[in-house]
Amino acid sequence: MRRWRPDPLYGLLLALCAASAGALAQSVTKHMGVASCSSNVCHGKLTEQTDRNVALNEYRVWSRDDYHSRAYKDLSNQQSQAMAAKLGLPNAATAKICLDCHADNVPATARGPRFQLSDGVSCEACHGGAEKWVESHAQKTQTHKENVAQGMYPTEQPLRRAELCVSCHMGTRDKLATHEIMAAGHPRLRFEMEVFTFNQPAHVVIDEDYVRRKGRIEKMNLWITGQLENARRYLELLQTRITVSDSFLPEFALYDCFGCHHPLDKQRWTRARAGAGIQPGTLRLQKYHLTMLEAITEVLAPDELAQLTASADGLVRAGRKDVATLEAAALKLHSWIDAHDDWTRRQFSPADIAKVRKAVIRYAAEDRTSDFGAAEQVVMCMDTLSYAANDHDRHKDALKSLYDAVGRASAFDPTQFATVARSVQGQF
Repeated sequence: MRRWRPDPLYGLLLALCAASAGALAQSVTKHMGVASCSSNVCHGKLTEQTDRNVALNEYRVWSRDDYHSRAYKDLSNQQSQAMAAKLGLPNAATAKICLDCHADNVPATARGPRFQLSDGVSCEACHGGAEKWVESHAQKTQTHKENVAQGMYPTEQPLRRAELCVSCHMGTRDKLATHEIMAAGHPRLRFEMEVFTFNQPAHVVIDEDYVRRKGRIEKMNLWITGQLENARRYLELLQTRITVSDSFLPEFALYDCFGCHHPLDKQRWTRARAGAGIQPGTLRLQKYHLTMLEAITEVLAPDELAQLTASADGLVRAGRKDVATLEAAALKLHSWIDAHDDWTRRQFSPADIAKVRKAVIRYAAEDRTSDFGAAEQVVMCMDTLSYAANDHDRHKDALKSLYDAVGRASAFDPTQFATVARSVQGQF
């Protein structure tokens, strides 16, 4: 299997996908628990069934191969318990701050008789409380649209899927892997919708029947949707005023980690990476997904590029000024993103995909994406769009060079990454 697995923490990060539709918007229907889905007459068959419109072995795939099924168990390991001790928590496995992303942590009133918190990020964490559709969805006359009307979460819709996943992979106003939590040992969160979807053990077959019932999400659309939603959620976090105590500054986790966390004898600041008006030594808000949106905009809406770039740089400058300036800058960008949601539904030609890929690798070659988080996004983008363009095998050596140039954060050299990007730029 291909793709982005740079360190042993990948599994833990993947386990942090969306906590639940109930936690995202307080559920009014009960979550019935994995036991309601896992029998061998439902989704617990040992092998994929080929005579039905679903495989019916989904529980087996989830329980055997999916990191989500282990998310709750991770809270009892040595690393999690050490983190809990540092944070002054009695037990990570009982702390709401941990359970909100490591389990389907809906309120007690929304838990059915067979619900178990220990199931982790389980079926209903992504598909919604099943009380009203757990029986009817098995009926041949029941349509998917009717299931959604009864509370099933529409994960086949790109924006809705992205909203759900980033609720843990980035956070919400109510739950966030803060700077304090990361300092206690939690992995730094990063997310790219298409790559993480690809690496998710598949428990659905995208065949003609599926496409007829639910449609198909093309790789390019899923990638763009992820970039838009990650950027939007980030701006929402800035606007909800998750702040550092006794300071106007936003939560430190919203700043570029590697702007501060690097050896002092390996300076990383350059004008190209920082942006207009950002001086050395400045606390810099993250721009990873905004930079990807700049590359997309250069191709899809070039007349708007200057405005977006100026707004993104203005956001970074606002992050060291005052509350009102920061909120205004975040709101301006948020409105811009909302106005471009139609990109998630747009049909992209092979030429469109090629042009966006060229723009992204050129940004990297020009040293505009050499902050570690941005470099990660570049590599995942180049991988995804090469699959979307159906020429991944032709570029596998160039892609490997980019992957190798990112590697682990502790060994990352931004200048080397830009050099490698320049060396492979002509191949795309």
